[in-house]
Amino acid sequence: MSCEKAYITTPIYYVNDIAHIGHAYTTIIADTLARYSRMTGLDTFFLTGTDEHGQKIEEAAKARGKSPQEYADEISKKFKDLWDEFDISYDKFIRTTDENHMKGVQKAFLTMYNNGDIYKDTYKGHYCISCETFFPEIQLVDGEFCPECGKPTSVVEEESYFFKLSAYEDKLIEWYKDNPDCILPRSKRNEVIRFVEGGLQDLSITRTSFDWGVKLPKEINDPDHVMYVWLDALMNYVTALGYGTDEALMDYWPARIHLIGKDILRFHAIYWPAFLMSLGLPLPKHIGAHGWWTRDGEKMSKSKGNVVNPKEVADAYGLDNFRYFMLREVPFGGDGDFSQKALIDRINSDLGNDLGNLLNRLIGMSSKYFDGNVDSSEVEKYYKEELDEVHASLDKLPGLLHEMQIHRYLEELWRPLTVANKAIDKYQPWTLMKEGKETEAMALNGLIANILAKVSVMLDPVMPHTCPKIANALGFEITQESWEKLIAQKALLDTFTIQKTDPLFPRIEAPLLEEAKPEDTKAEQPATKKVQAPKEKSSAQSEGVALIGIDQFFQTSLKVGTVVEAQEVPKSKKLLLLQVDLGEEQPRQIVAGIKEWYSAEDMLGTQVCVVANLKPAKLMGYKSEGMLLAAKDEDGLCMIRPEKPKKPGTPIG
Repeated sequence: MSCEKAYITTPIYYVNDIAHIGHAYTTIIADTLARYSRMTGLDTFFLTGTDEHGQKIEEAAKARGKSPQEYADEISKKFKDLWDEFDISYDKFIRTTDENHMKGVQKAFLTMYNNGDIYKDTYKGHYCISCETFFPEIQLVDGEFCPECGKPTSVVEEESYFFKLSAYEDKLIEWYKDNPDCILPRSKRNEVIRFVEGGLQDLSITRTSFDWGVKLPKEINDPDHVMYVWLDALMNYVTALGYGTDEALMDYWPARIHLIGKDILRFHAIYWPAFLMSLGLPLPKHIGAHGWWTRDGEKMSKSKGNVVNPKEVADAYGLDNFRYFMLREVPFGGDGDFSQKALIDRINSDLGNDLGNLLNRLIGMSSKYFDGNVDSSEVEKYYKEELDEVHASLDKLPGLLHEMQIHRYLEELWRPLTVANKAIDKYQPWTLMKEGKETEAMALNGLIANILAKVSVMLDPVMPHTCPKIANALGFEITQESWEKLIAQKALLDTFTIQKTDPLFPRIEAPLLEEAKPEDTKAEQPATKKVQAPKEKSSAQSEGVALIGIDQFFQTSLKVGTVVEAQEVPKSKKLLLLQVDLGEEQPRQIVAGIKEWYSAEDMLGTQVCVVANLKPAKLMGYKSEGMLLAAKDEDGLCMIRPEKPKKPGTPIG
């Protein structure tokens, strides 16, 4: 009898730098899903790896006096070593320099070529090395700069092979509309649909200007070309299963979910399914696009010295605590903010007070009243209402995980802990013992033990090193069999003797890592001369307007930004949710109350003026990292914009 399969992937990480918190976030989500799938009996295959070709790698290696292969080997090893140290349960770590991968990519190219989906032509356009992408001149900033990363582009004219992406517009739209959950969260699917409906251009898929890449198949007989890095990279999801070589693992395809960052959604939700259609392969069931991370409300950058090193955080605070924080702190698809204060609060409150303290209370009660013994036989007789409430919460968990609402999964999983703590306070086992109600007190003990056991099973995919300690104290192991018994069948623990354990979550009183040093901006501010204020009042003062000095004015950071994503805030009549490129590593999320005058479509691709150093605020649950400048009078509101297009991040003042 065949077992249902679950194929789960991360993106393959580009070897231009070491792993950061965003890489860790994606990988931890994927690992959690893989562990959950295995626990519930699915035949699971979990893939991660590194993307190692392209002009950017070739140039980075040259700058370091190394060959591209030596450089790729070095960085790829750092990724693999970190995932091994984090105990990531991947089944395969693929590298795009693997021989079998390159053979599979060549087979795919030849198949698409023979299908008539690839043709040869000449391409002239603005190429961004950093993004490995051509951009039409109309999309450039100041006619030169990349609209995605803000770096200069170069005009490239070269012979190229093209993929007929334009031929797949209708099929892609049909797939999106027939599969409402193919892209998660659903708001991202709507963005992709709008982009495709705007028209697709054929895609240049080879280069001749550099050599570090997969060569075309020998049947094409064109040795000057190497494949476009995104064609090469995307194929990893099937070459890892043996596509083009030994295809023994291809029965895991299609993927249950591709987990990615939202910055590479277009490649995965448009290019990849079109390639698969050309190859005659099934499309993935889900593509999950998560948001970005900031630190203490600010974008991370090397120049600011505030990039979060996931290994340092895990070493200081504990790997499982770090995993829980990342998955609980932010809704999937939204942007998250890392701060040590928020992490400490989660550890002390959620983990220490709610979970760890409950286990300590159970150990204390069991030892004091029952010599450590726990019996569940009378739980349903005395505490059926509480048990039913617990099972109602547990029943919601699979659906939340399927919809990638991982923060809601953990939120719902914590409700049984609240039931348990309230039950102790309400029924007071010490009072029951004084009144001679030992059977009722033991049943209460059993209720608490079973709640902890069931929670530990469902929490195990998130905290796989901590939950087995809880299970050990409760006399069982977390396995597929215990999941089947305690969760699927809603059964209770057998009688056992509780084991004392050290506190799982010692309280943290102060940050354990040195805080990031703020960027020194003094040198960037113009020197100012203090001027004696006149004694008489100015017109501004007489109207009640406070005057400020020029030094105060320059404390405000005003910048030009480009709106790269725009959508309505659900249930709001006034708010739009914008992603604004300010020339930083990642766009800023800004919530703007302009919906009465501008639609999301009106704002997309336009330039705005932004107050860039405001303290982040939350509006209707969405974090806002800046404010747009606008003017409003009796005729309505209009945005303040630069007279001519400017590079994102250009200062105003």
